[in-house]
Amino acid sequence: MSIPTSVYAEMTPNPAVMKFVADRDLIEAGKQVEFRSPQEAALCSPLAAELFHFPFVTNVFISGPFVSVTKDESLGWEMIVQQLREYIREWLMEHPVAVDAEQLAAVEDQLAQPASAPQNTPESLDFIRDEEIEPSEQDDAIRSLLDEFVRPAVEQDGGAIDFKAFKDGTVYVHMRGACSGCPSSMQTLKGGIEQLLTAKIPDVKEVVALGV
Repeated sequence: MSIPTSVYAEMTPNPAVMKFVADRDLIEAGKQVEFRSPQEAALCSPLAAELFHFPFVTNVFISGPFVSVTKDESLGWEMIVQQLREYIREWLMEHPVAVDAEQLAAVEDQLAQPASAPQNTPESLDFIRDEEIEPSEQDDAIRSLLDEFVRPAVEQDGGAIDFKAFKDGTVYVHMRGACSGCPSSMQTLKGGIEQLLTAKIPDVKEVVALGV
């Protein structure tokens, strides 16, 4: 049986990303996942895997009731947004969820990893290796501030922000979905998130984004 489904398209601050919002959740409650390649999508999301068949799709991010799609510069949104919206709606009418919960659980840590540091730049300021991450006494306070003041606005724009580490005065976050590669993301990072955290937590000196 077809599942009655409505989907609308919504622009995001990132001109390369369009947010498609359904009238039901597409993923297990509280989960978010970003797919940067067809290979990653094939691990747990049939919808993301299908979307990567469109030659202009470069990234798919799924959270709650929406899927954010990143495109390349080959076509403008005005040429493809209606086709993509209708494709997603028809797919959802035949499938109850966009992400398999059991498969996601098995690969969630793998998919949550930011992009690797550029080769030959091990000391890059926008990268921290997993083995360098250690818990700090500021972690809970940082997470709380991000969850309360930052995450709702970021999700409204079709993206996500994850706290990764705090070390030597620097907060490392992973920005995903519409926030990744967004021209205004650095302004948001420095003008909003960094100001918030440095004002509330004296030990915080700066905030940098991983894999952006």
